[in-house]
Amino acid sequence: MKTLRYLFVATWLGLLLAGAASAQSISDINSMSPEDRRTYMQSMSPDERRAMREKWRAELDAMPEAERNAIREQMTANRPDHRRDRTAMRERWESMSDEERAAAREKRAARDQQRREKWESMSEEERAAARERKRDRKHHRPAKKHTPDSEE
Repeated sequence: MKTLRYLFVATWLGLLLAGAASAQSISDINSMSPEDRRTYMQSMSPDERRAMREKWRAELDAMPEAERNAIREQMTANRPDHRRDRTAMRERWESMSDEERAAAREKRAARDQQRREKWESMSEEERAAARERKRDRKHHRPAKKHTPDSEE
């Protein structure tokens, strides 16, 4: 039984490392077009995406602070600003067929329902912590590290 467990763990680690080895570096992904990046990420399994994120975090942690900040600024610049992006969103919406619009509405309704159910299932402490995280994101404050034994 013990041998079987060791064999299972070794196989699992081998698969995980193989997935991590095939993951591309941050610079490789940044050089892709947005469509290629989206297609590449969607083609991966959740485990492969998780392994890639871990590899990227390790790469970022190993970088000097100035280089890490430059990459973060670049990533922030690539995110659409909501005020500027309204026109693009409107154009994208208007270019959709009726079926695509209906599917987008259903997808949004499902996402909203899922969020609502998650919120309803939270305790008051969890809700307060979620509000605090949202406030920190909104004001671009670094996130606080929360540990189970830390009482705030």
